[in-house]
Amino acid sequence: MTDTVAALTAAVAGHVRALRTARGWSLDELAGRSGVSKGMVVQIEAARTNPSVGTLVRIADAFGVTIARLLEPAEERTVRISDATAAPQLWRGGEGGFGRLLRGMNDPSFVELWEWRFTPGERHTSENHMPGTREVLHVLEGTLTLTVDGVDHEVAAGQTIDFLADRAHTYRNDGPSDARLVMVVIVPNTEWDRRNP
Repeated sequence: MTDTVAALTAAVAGHVRALRTARGWSLDELAGRSGVSKGMVVQIEAARTNPSVGTLVRIADAFGVTIARLLEPAEERTVRISDATAAPQLWRGGEGGFGRLLRGMNDPSFVELWEWRFTPGERHTSENHMPGTREVLHVLEGTLTLTVDGVDHEVAAGQTIDFLADRAHTYRNDGPSDARLVMVVIVPNTEWDRRNP
């Protein structure tokens, strides 16, 4: 597990540094565009921190790439088979829930495939994503309550919901058993400067 975290931290550091320098951005410019502090950007590029999923989203949005792009190994293959147990868990709930990025693609479109599990009472609040971002969730087990624009939507096992994720939203499990779901995130192919909403 420690080796996996170190490898992911190193991958994120290398990709963030390479994407920033390729655009000719200073550390201050990336910090401003992403809304992530300059100190945190320095820590990320030096591979001295394991950033949260929220921080990764902000940085990926600033560059106009998916989180998966920041985590991917340097080599790109024509065909890739990956084991779910090797996928990075980017969110961990206090009671054993998790959010795991199964796979993401940046070409020709930006798409991410996630697996989530929420134990009873767990919740995850997500900031707004890049304008135009959509999420599609399919509940495999249990019931998930999704709050978008202050409105609760209960999604039971076997049901699918899609919504605009460019606004704050919360996933939670109010039920007595685990809620398991898969999620696809579709991100517009453009950079986003959070200083200019």
